[in-house]
Amino acid sequence: MIRFILSDLRRLWAGSLVVVLLVALATALGVCVVLQERALRLGSARAADKFDLVIGAGGSETQLVLSSVFLQPSPLPLMPGDVLARLAADPRVGWAAPIGFGDSFSGYPIVGTTVTLAENLSGGFAEGKVFAREGEAVIGSAVKLPLGGEVKPMHGSAEEGGETHTELVYHVAGRLRPTGTAWDRAILVPIQAVWHIHGLGAKAHEAEVGHDHEHEGAGHDAHEHHGEIDPDAVIDEKWAADAPGLPAILVKPKTIAEAYKLRQEYRSGNTVAVFPGEVLTNLYGTLGDAKQILVAVAAGAQALVAASLVLVTVIHIGQRRRQIGALRAFGAPRGAIFGIVWLEFFFLVAVGIGLGFTFGYAAALILSGMFSQTSGIAMPVGFAREDAGLAALLLAFATILAALPAVLAYRQSPAQALRA
Repeated sequence: MIRFILSDLRRLWAGSLVVVLLVALATALGVCVVLQERALRLGSARAADKFDLVIGAGGSETQLVLSSVFLQPSPLPLMPGDVLARLAADPRVGWAAPIGFGDSFSGYPIVGTTVTLAENLSGGFAEGKVFAREGEAVIGSAVKLPLGGEVKPMHGSAEEGGETHTELVYHVAGRLRPTGTAWDRAILVPIQAVWHIHGLGAKAHEAEVGHDHEHEGAGHDAHEHHGEIDPDAVIDEKWAADAPGLPAILVKPKTIAEAYKLRQEYRSGNTVAVFPGEVLTNLYGTLGDAKQILVAVAAGAQALVAASLVLVTVIHIGQRRRQIGALRAFGAPRGAIFGIVWLEFFFLVAVGIGLGFTFGYAAALILSGMFSQTSGIAMPVGFAREDAGLAALLLAFATILAALPAVLAYRQSPAQALRA
């Protein structure tokens, strides 16, 4: 029986190839959706695990996390600088690191922050050391710059027609170890250098984050008040109550209980405090709805493929009536005819399902690689135990689908088939 089936498949190789490819592409669509959604969920969760608590001005919690944890450019309101001073002096806080953003260089975001965050972000340096002066910078593992390389900050981005700052050029002092987060593509500089390069004084928290200054819209030159900055100025990270306004502060509480107390305390007034993981849970709900829609689309495509395969096989069985009749006339029992037709069709669909899982995995790897390259977030693509259930379900469906042409062949009369 096996030799007969293989001979038949070689003779009808073109049609068999079409069937396999149809099944493979339909299966790959569903597999790619499942794997990509899982990779995005795991990658974003691991990125958020680096940060315990984020405090910002009142506004969208989701946007606060996207901007501070995932470094997505967006204007955020500023909170008063005394919030940083209070957190730095709070005995419940292990460390509090302000961040300021809005500038970029060669497509990499420039983030103003502190020595503490630079040292704790990745657990050490792949090469070099942390910045110690205003003219020094630390780069993420994915930033393609050498030690000692120059970083000329640009207000905004080149795509937005940003203007390059001429007051200060940073020099790369160290490279962080990989973190698997968006910070791998970031350039970290002293927060006080960011303040100075933008002329932010002690009372500058009326400006908007991203350096989208209100006075620029009034027709003033945003760089009129900027003087030359001393790149050798020593970093001073003792925060005073009149520090410039900040878009966000990353906080490392000493204990879980104190983390909840801090979140409750800073969720009132002019600030909001969030656990990035909680915000991501809400985003996962939205992703889950989108996933269901995409899975439904994939299931619809698979149903259409199944219907077209049924139509093709019914026509194919009609064209093979003489062959089936001859087999019956030579003494082949009905069960053998059923087995030949069923096994042949099941083999084609099973091969298509196997190729579909391979194609879907490859597509998810490519998409995750592209996303990781642009965002810096590591996207782990891999099969889970529940994927075996999907494969079993598809094979069970193939078993039923293959039975239809087999039943048609089983019920054919040898005399009627030979007269056809």
